Amino acid sequence: MSSDVGRQIVDDFLTESMSCVTALVRGLHSFRGDAERRIHLFYIENNRMKDVLLGGEHFFVRSSVEYSNPQLTVEEVQGIIAARLLEVCGNYFASQGLREIERKDVDEICERLSKPPLGRIVSFLLNTDDVEPDRYSMNPLKKSILESGQSAFPAAAVTTGTLKIDQRFLEKYEGTLISRDETNRIEGHLETSDDSYMDMVDAVKYEHLEELSEVFGIDLCLPAMRMPLTVLDQEPTKGALHALIRESHRDYEAIERVYRCMGRSMKKKTTLLTVPHSEKGYASKRAARGKISFDNMKLKSVRVTYRTTLLYPNAIDPKDISVAQAEDRFIVDGETFRNYEYSTCPSSPQFILYSLHSPEDAVIWHGIGAFGSSQLVKSYTTTRVASVKKLIFKDLQEKHRITLKIPLQFNLLPKNMWAHPLHDNIDASIGCVDNLQDLASMGMRMALLPARNYVRE
Repeated sequence: MSSDVGRQIVDDFLTESMSCVTALVRGLHSFRGDAERRIHLFYIENNRMKDVLLGGEHFFVRSSVEYSNPQLTVEEVQGIIAARLLEVCGNYFASQGLREIERKDVDEICERLSKPPLGRIVSFLLNTDDVEPDRYSMNPLKKSILESGQSAFPAAAVTTGTLKIDQRFLEKYEGTLISRDETNRIEGHLETSDDSYMDMVDAVKYEHLEELSEVFGIDLCLPAMRMPLTVLDQEPTKGALHALIRESHRDYEAIERVYRCMGRSMKKKTTLLTVPHSEKGYASKRAARGKISFDNMKLKSVRVTYRTTLLYPNAIDPKDISVAQAEDRFIVDGETFRNYEYSTCPSSPQFILYSLHSPEDAVIWHGIGAFGSSQLVKSYTTTRVASVKKLIFKDLQEKHRITLKIPLQFNLLPKNMWAHPLHDNIDASIGCVDNLQDLASMGMRMALLPARNYVRE
């Protein structure tokens, strides 16, 4: 690694967060993978999607990037670098042994970081494809997304034919949320895209990651997986994710157990474990309202109403709130969920359900306690604990090769979250940062989240 920026990040990480590496190495020693399981990932190189097939004997560390914005944010880049640090340091010290760190160790780690992932521990991106295309009011295509009627669509269904850069957005947020170079990059990929919004976003981000890899001296082009809609669309109806949806809706008790993991009450029965899409294309979980009805213990029906709903603001202008425009209502028969088929009833399952199908053995959260949601971590952890204890989904482990476990959970510390050096917003695009040394100076620090602290009673 020739990059001083990258070496500064490695030095800080090994000095301040070595306890995370220790936890990872110890977790790897007791890890039992499933060599017969096949994990399908992809990456984009030279504007072409390339498949990656890995075995379940690998130990997977999950990070992510968003489809709600085509530009790379400083938060996303920090998460990717954190994943690669855990991967490379974990592999290195698992083979060399945990000991006092010497200069030669740092040199070797820097050299390994500059190369693609190689070893038993593999970092990857789990990118959620059911998110709205402008969830946080930071998408430079936001005006045309609204005008084309796609603001409440899932990213997986958004098309690019009518999308274009909102010049007023650029004028307002240039230097704080996005740079002109990044909008030029987006425009270039819009012209050559195959009309798939997700393909365009991935192409933009991977191209930028290739450039940043040179600057940081760290290969940042991690393989990725799109979930949950891509998996549901591609797997057979007897597949694992279909089975998770069917099992979670089997009867009153099954739904109640998942509700309990989410910290929800069955009194009102308004939380939908999977949100049915409207025939008009709407799929926003924020815009959807639901009501579950039972016939004794049997799920009778799910009433769904879509209403135009405010989503979230960006960090620069709290009054600039994105919106999901949707108006529709319909009822889905309970039998549809008990014998679920995505092809006949497209829907977006809750994260705690579809993440069970992710191969992750360790995950990276961002700023839990300040920026990230502690409640989401509690739902995630409680569901995992209940699964391991076979209180839920007990029949799916052998049938569908779902390895239900409690992953190691690492948290990027809130006080060291990367943000724009001048404007202090974590949603700034990486292109807004003139000197990447400023980000490296913020440190790369994380801590292990004890699972016991995030389990609901």
